[in-house]
Amino acid sequence: MKNKSTIILSFVLLLFPIFVAAQAERRADREMTEWRYEVEAVQTGAEGTYLVKVWSYSKKPNIAIEQAKKNAVHGVIFKGVAANGRVPGQRALTNNANLEMEKQDFFKDFFADGGKYMKFVNVTGDGSVRSEDRLKIGKEYKIGVVVSVNVQLLRSDLESAGIIRGLNSGF
Repeated sequence: MKNKSTIILSFVLLLFPIFVAAQAERRADREMTEWRYEVEAVQTGAEGTYLVKVWSYSKKPNIAIEQAKKNAVHGVIFKGVAANGRVPGQRALTNNANLEMEKQDFFKDFFADGGKYMKFVNVTGDGSVRSEDRLKIGKEYKIGVVVSVNVQLLRSDLESAGIIRGLNSGF
């Protein structure tokens, strides 16, 4: 009987780390499906790109840093980029408020970990976060990361996939 309980205990202890990791991943996915972020212009980027600071929220700073790339692309497509001082803002690539729901299969794959969105965004500098861009708010962090989004390539890709209309498609 003692041997059986030892085997069961060993089995539970082996599975516990897997369970905890799966829970953390589900929690991170749930946090990010809410799309809680702010995007502001930093400076004018090279032609066809936006240089933006993305403020992402999470209980774990490393999750917010990684999510900043997704948030930047999501913001360019659906929210636009807020102006910051002398740097002008940019309108969203779509004005269809329901586009994300209408094309949810496309965007689920597009924004999946390692998804196609990665083709359009780069973290600037060495990817480290300055101390003034790491704010503790209650039980979570607000992390600011500067990224470059290739809007010209993103627009072209979304147009060719039939997700958004081209600029020359008329009214």
